[in-house]
Amino acid sequence: MTSYTILKTDLVGDLLLVATPRELTGVYFHGRKHAPALRDDWKLDPRHPVLRQAAAELQEYFAGKRKTFSVPLHFDGTDFQHEIWRQIARIPFGETITYSELAELAGAPDAVRAAGTATGQNPLSIIVPCHRVVGKNGKLTGFAGGLDRKKNLLGIELNPKQLKLEPACAGC
Repeated sequence: MTSYTILKTDLVGDLLLVATPRELTGVYFHGRKHAPALRDDWKLDPRHPVLRQAAAELQEYFAGKRKTFSVPLHFDGTDFQHEIWRQIARIPFGETITYSELAELAGAPDAVRAAGTATGQNPLSIIVPCHRVVGKNGKLTGFAGGLDRKKNLLGIELNPKQLKLEPACAGC
């Protein structure tokens, strides 16, 4: 059975957390692009052990007390998406890489746009830190949760002087 809860945060707004009996399957910016609609066969269960662990770890991260996550994870996707998400998960706390670098690390240097699309479809936002992927010029671009949330997440990790706050392109 799939269980879910809503984690309310000041930093990034409401997060929809979704889990199977043993693994976290989703961390979504509630009501944003790529967030699934709540399903009738899902159970609201804020006491679910995996959801409680995820919520606690996320709150510690937001408070600056956690740099890595240990909650068990599972996500569905294509082999390419899995490789992109695997590479994103390897980006160290406090560091960023570009979409071009991500595509190269995933073994597909010519698939920069596809890497960006897979990044945007990451079902485990924050925990698989897609906010650490930036535009070619180091500026903030593209994020399913919106650029303000991306800026806030990077603000936890980076020295404010490292942040390039203007978007990489008009209308991003």
